[in-house]
Order: sequence, then C-alpha cells, then structure tokens
Amino acid sequence: MTMTSRERVEAALRHRQPDRTPYFEYVLLAPLADEFLGRPYGGDPAHWPSLLAELGWERAVRRAAADRLDLAALLGHDMLYVYSTGSRHPAPPAPAEEPLPDDPVERVVRRNELAAASPAKPDDDSLYIYVCIKEEMARRGMDLPILAPAYAHGVWTDVDLMQTMLLAPEVAHQHFALATRRALGLVESYEALGIEMIGVGGDFAGTRPLISPRAYREFIMPEVRTVSRRVHQAGAFAVNASDGDLWPVIDDFLLGCEVDGYLEIDLHAGMDLRRLKQAYGHRITFFGNLDPGNILSFATPEEVKRHTIACLEAGMDNGGHILCASNAITASVPKANYLAVIAAYRDMFGLPPLRL
Repeated sequence: MTMTSRERVEAALRHRQPDRTPYFEYVLLAPLADEFLGRPYGGDPAHWPSLLAELGWERAVRRAAADRLDLAALLGHDMLYVYSTGSRHPAPPAPAEEPLPDDPVERVVRRNELAAASPAKPDDDSLYIYVCIKEEMARRGMDLPILAPAYAHGVWTDVDLMQTMLLAPEVAHQHFALATRRALGLVESYEALGIEMIGVGGDFAGTRPLISPRAYREFIMPEVRTVSRRVHQAGAFAVNASDGDLWPVIDDFLLGCEVDGYLEIDLHAGMDLRRLKQAYGHRITFFGNLDPGNILSFATPEEVKRHTIACLEAGMDNGGHILCASNAITASVPKANYLAVIAAYRDMFGLPPLRL
C-alpha cells in the first residue's frame, strides 16, 4: 500500500517497514537549489539580504517558506529541515566593551554572563518561518513533517570552552547548563507549533572527537539527555547531530543521550551505516549517510548511483532509515551527481523518472 509522506517518515521513526525509504535533503543550497527553482532560493542564507531588500521582512519570510515547499514538491521530498530566518529587527550594535581578558576561562565567564542575561525563549519573529510553512502546506494540501534545530551543545572550534573544561570545570558546566536553557526554550516553542522532530546536540568531532569520552559523558551527555526528555514530553522525536568519528562515544551519543535519531552521519570519518544499523537499528533512526563532501562532489554519476543504492540497502529492514546527504549540498556537488542520487532512489523503488 502506498503511504503518504507523513506515514512513511513516522514508520521509519517507529521502526516499522515503510513502503519505501523516506527521502529528503538536510540542507540544499545554491547554485543547485536556484537552478531547480529557476530563481534565487529563499531558503539559502546567502540570498537573504537581497530578498529582504526586495520584499521586506514578512514577504521575504513567506517567499522562503514557499520556496522550501516548491523545492520539496519538485524533488519528491518526504519531510523538511527548517531553520529560522531570524528576527524582523536586527540586533542593535553591541556597546563598546573593554578588551576581552587574556584568560580563556575569563572569556567563557563573560560569555556565560551574557547568556544568563538573554531571554530563554526565541522571539516570535524567529519562529515566523514555521508559521508560514504550516499555513502554506495547509493551503496546498501538503503534509510534510518538519525537523527543526535546537543544537546548543557543540564545541566545534570553541578552543576557549575546551580549555575551560579542563581548567575550570564549574565554569564549563555553567556554559552547558545555559545552553540547555536555550535549547529547552526552543523545544517549548516548537511544541506550540507542532514540530515533529527536533535536532539536539552539536558538533564535537572531526577525524576523532575533539574532547575525551570522559569529558563528553561529564559535560555534554547529561545536558543533551535533559533536552531529549523534554522533546519526548512534547511528543516529538529527538535527533542527535554531529559530524566526525563518533565511535569512541557512540553509546553515549545515542543511548546515553536518549535520542531517537542520528543525523550528520560522517561516512568519510568512518561512520558506516551498515555497522550502525546492525548495532543500534532496533532503537535509532539513521538520517543519511550519503557523503556530500567527497563522493557526491568528486565521483562520477555512475559511482554516485552505486553509492546511493549501497546506502539504501544498508539502511533497510524495519524502518529506521531516512535517506539524505549527511551534510549540506553546496556548490561542490555537480548537478549531474545530485540528479544521479535522485535517479538511483527512484529506480530502486520503481518510481517514474524525475521530470524537472
């Protein structure tokens, strides 16, 4: 029996076999998105200043919502990843401050003070894109589940924070507790909007984790778990996200954080979907793991097709897999290669060829 997109995604998340693997794109940017739509894609942050200048804030947000749905309908996506377009009014320039301290711990203390003084919840303007997408889907008769970000616990490139975790653990704990406060404010807002999936966590690894497994378990895992539990109270699914080699902490990242899904699965760093599926497929839904930075960017279309089929085969059985690239589709991905992904997917499930 043919499922709707919502039924297909929910089956994958609940580890029931869907009629076919759900498919969407995590982040699809210019120039491909522009070419597919025949206009500058309103969901690309690079186009946002010109859209604002041309249309004004409210019309620009509505254009971004319509463009996301046009692209999803054109490419046959089963769900959407949507992030905020920002507030109507730009933040005022920061007042002149004394030079930052030389001590990394003192710099994190200063950041913590600013974070503690900031609102815990986002303003209505930053959530307006979700309102517009819901309204536009209702108008069009579309029903695609939404994944929205509440990423707050990454350490990527944050050298001050990583040093503080060693030099002043209590200051680092405060940083992550404040991050949890912000994430919980987002979750509360998303609950009111009926968002179905919420991204948690944040980048903390490259070719290896940037912090020790002990530090991950001490500082990050308990905070992400707190957010995951709140996501579950909201009736939504928690999806942990980080690039990189996560094998040294994979139990903590998936089971310790009590999440339902894993996004940004980094094949180039060694995160193999088949191995993940064998170990955690009964509990975790995997989003990915097409490799955009290497295979989709530099392989031939035939190699991309084989890669796509291998990814689909690795993720099959009892749901638990949603096909997408593990990170953004940027200018490095040739159009022929991206079309090869779509062709391989549609061939595998007996769908007619995509006609642009």
